[in-house]
Amino acid sequence: MYIRSIVLEGFKSYAQRTEVNDFDPLFNAITGLNGSGKSNILDSICFLLGITNLSQVRASNLQDLVYKNGQAGITKASVSITFDNFDKKQSPLGFENHDEITVTRQVVIGGRNKYLINGVNANNTRVQDLFCSVGLNVNNPHFLIMQGRITKVLNMKPPEILAMIEEAAGTRMYECKKLAAQKTIEKKEAKLKEICTILEEEITPTLQKLKEERSSYLEYQKVVREIEHLNRLYVAYQFTIAEETKGHSADVLKEMENSISKLQEEMTENGKKVKELSKEISEMEKKRDQEFGGALHSLEEGLAEIQRTDTKVQSTLAIKKQNLQSEEKKRNELVKAMEEDSKALALKEKEVKKLSDALSVLQEENNKDTQALVAAQQHFNAVSVGLSSSEDGEDATLAGQMMTCKNDISKAETEAKQAQMKLKHAQQELKTKQNEVKKMDGGYKKDQESFEAAEKQKEKLEHEMKELNYEDKKEERLLEKQKELSRVVNRLRESYETFLARFPNLRFDYRNPETNWNADRVKGLVASLITVKDVSTATALEVVAGGRLYNVVVDTEVTGKKLLEKGELKRRYTIIPLNKISSRCIGKETIKVAKTLVGDNNVNLALSLVGYDSEIQKAMEYVFGQALVCDNMDNAKRVTFDKRIMTKTVTLGGDTFDPQGTLSGGARSQAASVLSKLQEMKEVQDELKAKEAELQATGKEIASLQVTLEKYHQLKQQWEMKSEEADLLQTKLQQSTYHKHQEELDALKKTIGPGVNEDFGSIFSTLLPGANAMLSPPEGQSVLDGLEFKVALGNTWKENLTELSGGQRSLVALSLILAMLLFKPAPIYILDEVDAALDLSHTQNIGQMLRTHFRHSQFIVVSLKDGMFNNANVLYKTKFLDGVSTVARYTQAQNGNNGAAQQRADKLSKKEKRLKIPVDA
Repeated sequence: MYIRSIVLEGFKSYAQRTEVNDFDPLFNAITGLNGSGKSNILDSICFLLGITNLSQVRASNLQDLVYKNGQAGITKASVSITFDNFDKKQSPLGFENHDEITVTRQVVIGGRNKYLINGVNANNTRVQDLFCSVGLNVNNPHFLIMQGRITKVLNMKPPEILAMIEEAAGTRMYECKKLAAQKTIEKKEAKLKEICTILEEEITPTLQKLKEERSSYLEYQKVVREIEHLNRLYVAYQFTIAEETKGHSADVLKEMENSISKLQEEMTENGKKVKELSKEISEMEKKRDQEFGGALHSLEEGLAEIQRTDTKVQSTLAIKKQNLQSEEKKRNELVKAMEEDSKALALKEKEVKKLSDALSVLQEENNKDTQALVAAQQHFNAVSVGLSSSEDGEDATLAGQMMTCKNDISKAETEAKQAQMKLKHAQQELKTKQNEVKKMDGGYKKDQESFEAAEKQKEKLEHEMKELNYEDKKEERLLEKQKELSRVVNRLRESYETFLARFPNLRFDYRNPETNWNADRVKGLVASLITVKDVSTATALEVVAGGRLYNVVVDTEVTGKKLLEKGELKRRYTIIPLNKISSRCIGKETIKVAKTLVGDNNVNLALSLVGYDSEIQKAMEYVFGQALVCDNMDNAKRVTFDKRIMTKTVTLGGDTFDPQGTLSGGARSQAASVLSKLQEMKEVQDELKAKEAELQATGKEIASLQVTLEKYHQLKQQWEMKSEEADLLQTKLQQSTYHKHQEELDALKKTIGPGVNEDFGSIFSTLLPGANAMLSPPEGQSVLDGLEFKVALGNTWKENLTELSGGQRSLVALSLILAMLLFKPAPIYILDEVDAALDLSHTQNIGQMLRTHFRHSQFIVVSLKDGMFNNANVLYKTKFLDGVSTVARYTQAQNGNNGAAQQRADKLSKKEKRLKIPVDA
């Protein structure tokens, strides 16, 4: 497909209808003086192709394209181009049956612009699709080389050069469309995710909360009913107990009153007997006085008998009085108990009243909760039905919102399909690969996101496992340590129990007399509170202490009383309260005298031979402060009976000397001394306590480690699952068709470079004989990172383009541009003064190169140099006369035209028409 003719009317400097006919299918040139309108012909072509960046056609808006901006009476501009469509291989889609295609674009000042295809109105999209299908995308043009393009190429950086080659190959357009489709899919996925988030974070939790509240309310009602039932049972029980106590008290009171009445009767009878006896005594005394003599003795005996009887009666009376007092005391206690029961009954009645009031309040709350439950149930039913608010605030069901979302997704899929259909007009191999990539991109992207999420989750789990500070085999070591400690504790406990079995008096156990009991108030047995400084004195100290060795030391007498009353002691104990005990200790002068008498090391105060805490000083003085200990019996005797000392003394063997004259001694029990074994038992007890504490600490550590271990195992299991998931996803990604096609696409991009490179070097060698040029990646980078120019003049490769002249640099850029045109040929190429910076010889070379390298495309070149336009088959010259541009056509005979071009030229010669504008000879 190529341009056959152009009709301009009211466009820029072409005020009148101007027809530019009979374009050559290969090489056309346009020349003329500056300002004559030669570039306006190129601008008209760009205008018809639908260019959006009007600055490239030197206009700020569409009105600037009308002749003199519409101020000369011309209010519209139109351009019509007739394309030859004889070659069906290059035909646009849908126009295979047309040999000619005429496209018209018209713009009206103050109105809209319109398109016509073969005389039928068409929209902008259809026109763009028509031209894009044959590679004429004017908004991303590689076929249009305007003024300044060469300078722009020279200033490009390596990534920009690579991007230009990708645009020429067509891959960049697909990348842009791919990104646009991905953004659309991401938006729809975000919308769908938002709906799912609303379901998960708002609706589902609300439903769950309502269900929990309903369960809590039902449980609350159940608990309230149970409390009410138990309160009634409790009140009934208390009332029954009070009634029974009242009846029992009445019976006891009645019995007491009966006993009191009986005792009062006995007292009355005894009083009568006393009176009778007194009366008899008086009578007998009178009779005695009368009789005197022998009868006196009998009377005295009678009197003695009566006195004995009276004494007996008095004793009985006293006993009865005591019994009466006791019964009265019991009666008073019963009366008091009845009063207390009456008060308790009154309190219970008040409690019943309070409970009744509370029951009323609960019933009111129950009614309110029932109403709330009804409202919650209604709300629950509404949510269950799916009623909520849509985006515009109107009521809509969740099903409706889901349907709207599905419609949006369907619309997005339709747009994606439309975008996909546009891709089928591209290069065949790239089109197939890109379509397959397009189809599989969504699944591949999801797998890629899942893989990245799995990797992030793995890193998070690894970080959490490190934060646990879990050491491998630490649990085994702790369990082994616990096992060993358990064996040691059992052994020590067995030894301790053996000691206590041998010396049962050393066992002291009690129960806490009251709650929150302070164990420090009970100090313990005297034997457990001391340490023997020298084991050789153990027997003597044991004799000195005697039974006091097993007395219990407490802080106060109150503690001792509570211990005796409520401590549930297993045997009888003597208590030593520190605040009440009166202790006496042998004076220092006495001890000094004794040491002077028998020597310093031969006698000691018993108290000085034991160790103890200062807080129990008084108790130790009470036990060990009144005796001396000597090394042998002789010294003990001398000390004890010395008039200056006169103090109880005990030998190391246990013999006792008392200053009152008593001695005790002889063979002692063969069993070991208590105090001699007490230190050993204390060591065992202390070690037992330490090991038990260590065992308990180890148990706690194991318990805490169990939580850590369980969490560690859970995290490790999750990490292993995520690792397996990541491996599977990675394998899936590597084996996916998308991944393979992406690699193929990258390979295609890499192959584009060599293809362009070969043409680039060939064209540059044609334009500058003896020179060579190529594209290569920057040092240390790959082809996909960017490309830069490498130029050789002769056999010398230049380090930088700055070593070349301005014309040589222009040839480098022009060669690259033409190489890209050759790589992906378009049906039409437009060059606007690309030879402006070149001398005549280079311009001649360009003209010849275009004729030899580009034999399948139509060139329309604007140039002021005859070295360029003399190589054209058809030359158009423009002039500017009376404010209007005109065009004249000239046919130039060229040697070496190929056969195909000659056939097309012969075909055109049959259809040639004369131009309406006169041709200047």
